[in-house]
Amino acid sequence: MNDLEEILRKVKEGEIDIEDAIKTINLFGLDFVGEGVKMDTSRQIRRGIPEIVFAERKRPQMVVDIVSSIMETQQICLLSRVLDKHLSLLKKQFTPTYDLDFSSDSEPYTVTVKRKDYSPPEPRQNIGILTAGSSDIPVAEEAEAIARIMGVGVISYHDVGIAGVHRLFTPLKELVKYNVKVVIVVAGMEGALPAIVSGLVRVPVIGVPASTGYGYGGKGVAALMSMLQSCSPGLVVVNIDNGINAGATAALIAKQSK
Repeated sequence: MNDLEEILRKVKEGEIDIEDAIKTINLFGLDFVGEGVKMDTSRQIRRGIPEIVFAERKRPQMVVDIVSSIMETQQICLLSRVLDKHLSLLKKQFTPTYDLDFSSDSEPYTVTVKRKDYSPPEPRQNIGILTAGSSDIPVAEEAEAIARIMGVGVISYHDVGIAGVHRLFTPLKELVKYNVKVVIVVAGMEGALPAIVSGLVRVPVIGVPASTGYGYGGKGVAALMSMLQSCSPGLVVVNIDNGINAGATAALIAKQSK
């Protein structure tokens, strides 16, 4: 059995029981692309999280091959940490056939490849994303991209860090108004913003330390340590620059909410 419809049909007709169906769904959907590349094409079915292609350390042609394989069966594909060397080949290979969305105008990019007839899911819940500085935006864009693919609305505000903390309060009021279920906060340097936000809102906060700091404790190290040491309950932390995990987790939480 290699098709979800076939599995469901066998359950309906009594050929397999629910336990066997769950086991089969958890196993099927592994796709092989070239040497050493195994894609989990059924993750969307199992977990509601699509396969994400981490491009940074892959050869450009390998990235193209992976995207081609995914798009044979999927309507959309997300690529994180795409470099200029990947982007030029992606544009050449896929622009005639698919729609490509780019997160920013400088690397690393977050790229979404979509079929031209793709219709995004109607969001029923919203999450919020805040960044301390404009340098943190690329990490936030990763989080936003994965959350939207998973069917969650996103309200974002940038450059509201504690160097001018008065900038924070209007965005927080807006997030409350939109009834967001989770707030992602991306911050570098000392990484204090997530703890402040967590002390002001009633929903879970996901802190993302960004590698925008420099000097002693730079590259996100001080931000990560600060967030992990926070005394504000309701704040959880992902690894440095891991916007993908923050966005996916926030979307999962939001979709469980009523």
